Amino acid sequence: MAPLRKPGEAVEAEGSAGRRGSLGVEVMLSPDPAAPAPLCPHGPTLLFVKVNQGREETRRFYACSACRDRKDCNFFQWEDEKLSGARLAAREAHNQRCQPPLTRMQCVERYLKFIELPLSQRKFCQRCQQLLLPDDWGEHCEHQVLGDISVTQLKRPSQLLYPLENKKTYAQYLFADRSCRFFVDLLSSLGFRRVLCVGTPRLHELIRLKASDDKKSNIKSILLDIDFRYSQFYMEDSFCHYNMFNHHFFDGKAALEECRAFLQEDEGEGVIMVTDPPFGGLVEPLAITFKKLIALWKEGQSQDDSHKELPIFWIFPYFFESRIRQFFPSFCMLDYQVDYDNHALYKHGKTGRKQSPVRIFTNIPPNKIILPTEEGYRFCPLCQRYVSLENQHCEHCDSCTSKDGRKWNHCFLCKKCVKPSWIHCSICNHCAVPDHSCEGPKDGCFICGELDHKRTTCPNISLSKRANNTLFFRAVRKQKQRKSNKMKLETTKGQSMNHTSVTRKKKRRERAHQ
Repeated sequence: MAPLRKPGEAVEAEGSAGRRGSLGVEVMLSPDPAAPAPLCPHGPTLLFVKVNQGREETRRFYACSACRDRKDCNFFQWEDEKLSGARLAAREAHNQRCQPPLTRMQCVERYLKFIELPLSQRKFCQRCQQLLLPDDWGEHCEHQVLGDISVTQLKRPSQLLYPLENKKTYAQYLFADRSCRFFVDLLSSLGFRRVLCVGTPRLHELIRLKASDDKKSNIKSILLDIDFRYSQFYMEDSFCHYNMFNHHFFDGKAALEECRAFLQEDEGEGVIMVTDPPFGGLVEPLAITFKKLIALWKEGQSQDDSHKELPIFWIFPYFFESRIRQFFPSFCMLDYQVDYDNHALYKHGKTGRKQSPVRIFTNIPPNKIILPTEEGYRFCPLCQRYVSLENQHCEHCDSCTSKDGRKWNHCFLCKKCVKPSWIHCSICNHCAVPDHSCEGPKDGCFICGELDHKRTTCPNISLSKRANNTLFFRAVRKQKQRKSNKMKLETTKGQSMNHTSVTRKKKRRERAHQ
């Protein structure tokens, strides 16, 4: 659970009503439909409530759905707060100022002009992250500009654009080439013809590249992403500026209809959604958004197909498994470890606890998904699915139980398999890390007490560090104050001693003259 925040601060993490004796905030998933949420630059806000000792406090408030840091979006409004016309007008003006400088149609027109330019005139401003037409050159003459932008580079915009690595807003970590090619090959082998890419720009690029290079490939995709910079590289039917935390299409009904048409093509057959949300995002709003996309797909289904599900790959850390399955009980977690190019930890080839914790959650039967044996995956005939090499089948659990790629050990007292570094604690009556506190949270995270993750990956760890930093700087200030007082005391003492010495010398001179 997120610690209690002051009015006006951005929501740091999702809450849970199950943890008593704590303060925090929770997102309200079913606000009053008669009272539409106010808008911030990122679309409709979410309604939150403060929680104290497991009980809701009286006042609820709206905050940005996408940004968890006030520096990125400082929107805050009490649910029952009445705003004057002047404030509403000022907010509307602010929201407009925060929108991209070019409309979607202007981006398309510029792109069509850009690709008609000779190679020597195709330029990209790295500082402004913008494709430049000849009329723009004067404004960017002092900026760092790349020239001779080829068609191949235009097809790989994720390699031209700087990743937005703000963990609390965009967390734009891009699939490693190995993982990306695995997804493309897997989607093709499963027979999908259309891929709805929600927050997966690099996968979208590779699908389009394969379609242009391989005439036999009939797979196509559309990208939904909050990064508006991609608007300058794609036509309207290939990209929608989109916020996955509130199902908001920034370009309005036209973009929504593009998405609807894509999902409902061929009566909804042959389409899959692949999504890679920021790992610090709230699971509940994401699940609600994905269900709205599923509903959009179902609109094109006949009554006979009402039992069908939209195939989904949700890419997320394994410790969110229980949370995801609360909303999608039919989902299972695959052992495949997803790697990222620009992430310091989530890279291929690491072993033990350093392996990537990112997995695929899907409603596709796992026995249909073949994982690459050359990367150490094997087929378990008992589980009827591919698992990692060290994920051994437990005869007592009747399952391959490991979640993190290591071999887990069965605890007969807990009646389940646990991580190899854990031991059974007779006081807590369950397995835990050897140096755990028996008086602390009984399971799960030692910061917030949630059961679905550990301390090192807690979304509240920054707040915990902030509290520790506050104590640290307070102690430093006290130490500096003591040192300052000591120096003042020594200075005063030295001045007193100097005065005494001068007086003595003066008396000696007077006696000598006498």
